[in-house]
Amino acid sequence: MRIDVGNRPRLLQKGPVGLKRTVSAFGIVGFVRFLEGYYMVLITKRRRVALIGPHTIYKIEDTSLVYIPNDMVRYSHPDEQRYLKMFQNVDLSSNFYFSYSYDVTRTLQYNLMPCKLSNGLCPNEAKASEAEFWRTEGVQDEFIHDSIHSEADIEDASCAIQNPLESEEGGVHAEPKLPSSSSSPNLLNGIGAKNDCKVTNGQNLPNAEPNVSDTKITEADVCGIRIEPYWKFVWNENMLKKVYNEIQSDWILVIVHGFIGQSNINVFGRSIYLTLIARRSNLFAGTRFLKRGANTKGGVANEVETEQIVHDASLSSFGKIRFTSFVQLRGSIPLHWSQDVNKMVPKPPIALDQSDPYGFVAGQHLNQVLRRYGTPIIILDLVKKREKKRHESIISEELVNVVHYLNQFLPVEHNIKYIGFDMARVNKTKNTNVLFRLAEIAEYCLRRTSFFQSHPTFFCRELRPNSKCRGLLASSSETFKRQCGVVRTNCVDCLDRTNTAQFAIGKAALAMQLHALGIIDCPVLDFDSDCVRMLEDLYEDQGDTLALQYGGSHLVHRIKSYRKVAPRTSSARDIMQTLSRYYSNAFSDSDKQQAINLFLGIFEPYEGSLNIWELSTDFYLHNDITLKGPRTRTRRYTQWWELPVVRSLPFAYEEESKGLEGHTIVLKTTAHDERVDAFWEYYKPYELTTLDEQYCFNMPNSIRDFMPKSASNFSPFSPRVGRRKEEYGTSVPEANPNVSGKDSTSSTTSTGSEEGTTSDSDKTDIEGDIRSAVENTAVTGDGSRHELFSLKKLFATMKETYGVEIKNPNEGSMHLYRNFASIGELAAQASVTEAKASDIGSSNLIITRVVTSADSSRAVQPPTVSRAAVDIYQQYVSRGKLGAGPPTKSDLSAYQRYVASAYQ
Repeated sequence: MRIDVGNRPRLLQKGPVGLKRTVSAFGIVGFVRFLEGYYMVLITKRRRVALIGPHTIYKIEDTSLVYIPNDMVRYSHPDEQRYLKMFQNVDLSSNFYFSYSYDVTRTLQYNLMPCKLSNGLCPNEAKASEAEFWRTEGVQDEFIHDSIHSEADIEDASCAIQNPLESEEGGVHAEPKLPSSSSSPNLLNGIGAKNDCKVTNGQNLPNAEPNVSDTKITEADVCGIRIEPYWKFVWNENMLKKVYNEIQSDWILVIVHGFIGQSNINVFGRSIYLTLIARRSNLFAGTRFLKRGANTKGGVANEVETEQIVHDASLSSFGKIRFTSFVQLRGSIPLHWSQDVNKMVPKPPIALDQSDPYGFVAGQHLNQVLRRYGTPIIILDLVKKREKKRHESIISEELVNVVHYLNQFLPVEHNIKYIGFDMARVNKTKNTNVLFRLAEIAEYCLRRTSFFQSHPTFFCRELRPNSKCRGLLASSSETFKRQCGVVRTNCVDCLDRTNTAQFAIGKAALAMQLHALGIIDCPVLDFDSDCVRMLEDLYEDQGDTLALQYGGSHLVHRIKSYRKVAPRTSSARDIMQTLSRYYSNAFSDSDKQQAINLFLGIFEPYEGSLNIWELSTDFYLHNDITLKGPRTRTRRYTQWWELPVVRSLPFAYEEESKGLEGHTIVLKTTAHDERVDAFWEYYKPYELTTLDEQYCFNMPNSIRDFMPKSASNFSPFSPRVGRRKEEYGTSVPEANPNVSGKDSTSSTTSTGSEEGTTSDSDKTDIEGDIRSAVENTAVTGDGSRHELFSLKKLFATMKETYGVEIKNPNEGSMHLYRNFASIGELAAQASVTEAKASDIGSSNLIITRVVTSADSSRAVQPPTVSRAAVDIYQQYVSRGKLGAGPPTKSDLSAYQRYVASAYQ
């Protein structure tokens, strides 16, 4: 795009007056205004970071602010530059992502679910009755996302190649063809078309452009729909809200904040892409000590949705690619609590700010979780339980009480599951390993929530089922399998401990996902395999990124610290990260919080009002209901959930009502449009490119980046080193590599709860609904849970192996066996005499008369061979050594008779 000052000359401008290129960009982030005119935020550099099928996700590398009003009419305000600098403190080049053709604000499961549009949306009801998309056979399920490309992964719009497609930016989203027409998933996320209409609850609304329902749809047309993004994860919502319903949909570009990483699991040349997407919520967003707990609308601090996607990249058609995904959630404990930052201590004391006897705030938040994920909701609480001086346990005990209270008003089958796990205490216990206990919790959670699978189960999985996957995989009659519910993990900061727990759950989910894709036979992965190392790197990168955004430093306690395999040299790094986090929290968090409030539109400056730096607190900005007097409730306190949400359980209400709520844009284009053809987006035939510039060749690869050079086994699932001490039932005592020996969220005012613990403390470290499910179990080295060892479990029975059960023989079988044994004894005798035969009973005399030779199992008398047989054998041997000899007289005579009868 080209932005210019128009044909108005600037002051002291030299040269001709007219249009002049100012900046080239890949997209518009939005429009923002402070105390003067509007600024337009443009994306000038981007970098590919992930591929979801053929759809590309980009990371913003650089942006540009363009002031829209002309300099001649510009009004100057003394505080404008200060607001502008504060706005730019939110670095858009740091972990902000977008896509032209894939809705990154929604989960893969939601994007592939069918849309429930009412009939009559378009005149061609025969094609649009069940699906949101229809097209002719052969159209690719892909959309070209952008028309300006460069030759590298990091693209600069200022040096982009000009081509005739430059005016065709944006993308149209088409729906993939899956096995079933009505129940199969569909991808719904297109970005604009030239003819579109906006629909609410299935009704057509007028738009500035031609309505697709007024246009005749031919066989050459491709139609689809575009669902509104999930605004909770859209960080440029404030910059789009005034233009979202006013401009053509091609210009709308939503931005998410968090982390996106992708790696290639190379399975003997077959590419399996492992993708991790972390979406940070814009509700109650902020920094570590300034944003704790929840606000009155149910938004919680540091809320991040993590989606783990595994798909087979050996296929390119979106409708045929096999996808699996698993979603987790992290967020602060949904209560009114805070920490006093006025005290200069590393960990300020925790205090409950407001009494909430009816669990109003927690109910608001959990209702949102039910609406998006369904049931069951599993709360994994990792804060400390036993402390000599109460600190973390204050909010933990309150959370337990709130969950028990709210469960009274939910149906029993949809109750919220609570799991309390004192992770810091278990990590200090000598004979217990944290990863073992987390593996038990992971298996419990996966069995209740399952994971998303976009294809039916392979026949081999039904032929040879695995007990660990019973009920988790889609049956052969199902076209896909949904994840119902979510695991919500929290500690105090939702950083170090939470990241390790999410990795443990993600490892168990990855094994199930690979098993469902037919990659591995048994859903078990070794810690020291290349595959798990790749997953660990992704989760550590995610943890570092989220910790920088919320806490101001990288992770202090990493996954290796809890595995107790971290090198002792990591102590210096831990010291630096601890000091960095403390400095950020003490000196820079206030400025960062003001920048986030301004960026998200929580504070909007007005002439004559207080400036943001003049406010003593931002509590009233995030809790605006307190400015309106008493709360006006539309439901009773006992009905903390919405009725439509409960009626759709265990499925998520948002998925069940997809297309029925909010604006839905119907798109129409031709089958020959380059934005619909996946080939154009992926391979870019209009540009001169090389293979080494393709993103798929540059992403982390299990063979190139993780497999040892001396490895003889190329499988990414085989262990690379010997089994470490952590993989046995108990761990060898080892000094904690961390500096202080305390967890990252421990307090100086609380005493560690590990003092005085015994070796059997791991039996009571898990509380809540899971405790009865994991009793009397042991964990193997790979982190999976099995029953206690016994010979019965080690050796399979005859019935299980051959289908025949061994029983004691009856009397008839024993009689037959005695007769058979007597035959062997008599046949073994060298000779049978008449005297010996007279001594044997009459019943056995019949048998002895049958014996005519001395053959037995021990000796055999050679048979007599005739001379003719010997001659035949000698001829056979000689032919093998010397070849065929001259024919005999009989053979020659037979041949002569054959020739005479055939030719005479």
